[in-house]
Amino acid sequence: MGQISDRVMSLATSATFAMSQKSGELAAQGVDVINMSVGEPDFNTPDYVKKAAVQAIEENYSKYSPVPGYMSLRKAISAKLSRENGLEYAPEQILVSTGAKQAICNAILALVNPGAEVILPSPCWVSYPEMVKLAGGTPVVVKAGIDQDFKISASQLENAITPRTKVVMICSPSNPTGSVYSHGELAALAQVLKNHTEIYVISDEIYEHINFVGSHSSLAGFKEVADRVVVINGVSKAYAMTGWRIGFMAGPLWLVKACNKLQGQYTSGTCSVAQKAAEAAFNGPQDDVEMMRKVFNKRRDLIVSLAKEIPGFDVNMPQGAFYLFPKCDSYFGKRDGDRVINSAEDLAMYLLEVGHVATVGGTAFGAPECIRFSYATGEDKITEAFRRVKETLARLK
Repeated sequence: MGQISDRVMSLATSATFAMSQKSGELAAQGVDVINMSVGEPDFNTPDYVKKAAVQAIEENYSKYSPVPGYMSLRKAISAKLSRENGLEYAPEQILVSTGAKQAICNAILALVNPGAEVILPSPCWVSYPEMVKLAGGTPVVVKAGIDQDFKISASQLENAITPRTKVVMICSPSNPTGSVYSHGELAALAQVLKNHTEIYVISDEIYEHINFVGSHSSLAGFKEVADRVVVINGVSKAYAMTGWRIGFMAGPLWLVKACNKLQGQYTSGTCSVAQKAAEAAFNGPQDDVEMMRKVFNKRRDLIVSLAKEIPGFDVNMPQGAFYLFPKCDSYFGKRDGDRVINSAEDLAMYLLEVGHVATVGGTAFGAPECIRFSYATGEDKITEAFRRVKETLARLK
């Protein structure tokens, strides 16, 4: 492979983007593919946000912004955290990045030394273990199956901690499972972490507003661990602003300063116009956020009912985000002619090439027995997709 560094060679390609690319190639050939592989709301960005961006262009917000983001945006985020989450962070404790993905990577690179361990409750988002590896750290996977609603227990966390543990990652609501940790479940995890003062928490809350069980809880709300929690969030999912690339971290001042230093060397401040749009999103009316949440809730109910009709799928009830993560390993070993299904990836490719429905196999998420469907698409497409899935899987013997 030429002179590519070991660092890059050790990374896996993003499975979600790989499947999305493959489905795009089929669509370009004229195949009617229903894409349920990518985690992107199908709504448009709210009009008031778009207007703020146009105004920012007209007001010449076209210069470099401060590395941590405009102070006006950081104040808007600080107010949001106080108003919606009961969390008090000064604007100086907030760093705006090019998406929540960069905010997470900043935090990992700033906290993790080579050889340090990072506990990853699994299934988890495909990029977490790769980011840990990029930092020279060791991912420690703690498995929670569908019988636990894909959520780890306090005893599992305690058993995974070693003298080398530096970070615990928590994602709630979760990608890829849609699971939501309750206040009580987080309290139990906080009790474990209370006795391990050298361990930090990266709390990925990007799906905060796509929550079907009531109020959102964060580990940052527990005083015994609050000063060791880094909250990650952004505008991509709640405001349908994936392409605007605005995420943020809120955390201890010393860590935010370190990430500011890091970001200053490799991207600097993120897009000035997108920042002004995000400011409007946080400060403006939140009706669109609630409208989208209700639509996702309705779609969740639809997709769960359709998935339960498919023989061999073990389905739970996701409580947030917009993913369904059924257990599908009853199909492993089955065949359609010469084609044998040996893994979730084989099944995903079979559904794409034969059924023309794009999904993502669960191996990259740490759950090789599952497959991920994104229901960030219309009800008619969800219904048609599952008609195809049912019909296609019936061919396997």
